[in-house]
Amino acid sequence: MPPNHQPQFMQERINKILHPDYPLCRDDVVWMLEYIKKKVADEAPELLSLPQPRLLRNFQSFAEASMILIKQRSGCSHEADRLRACLSEAMSGLRPLTD
Repeated sequence: MPPNHQPQFMQERINKILHPDYPLCRDDVVWMLEYIKKKVADEAPELLSLPQPRLLRNFQSFAEASMILIKQRSGCSHEADRLRACLSEAMSGLRPLTD
């Protein structure tokens, strides 16, 4: 498998987390943020080809999702839609469009 392809189970988990009917939980959000952080730390080729304005929007969404998570004391249900939107935006360029 070429190095720039995500393992199938990771892609499936990402799709599940971002699906609007999936009950989002704190562990899912943390997993997704860790996944994005690792991609950035590993200098994923997908990110290297993105223009700077797109990277800035990704970072802004990553930071916003992180702050929502920090401010919530339990679960993620209160702002699940907003969190999911932030995660989706932060993942822009890191996964193929499936919609």
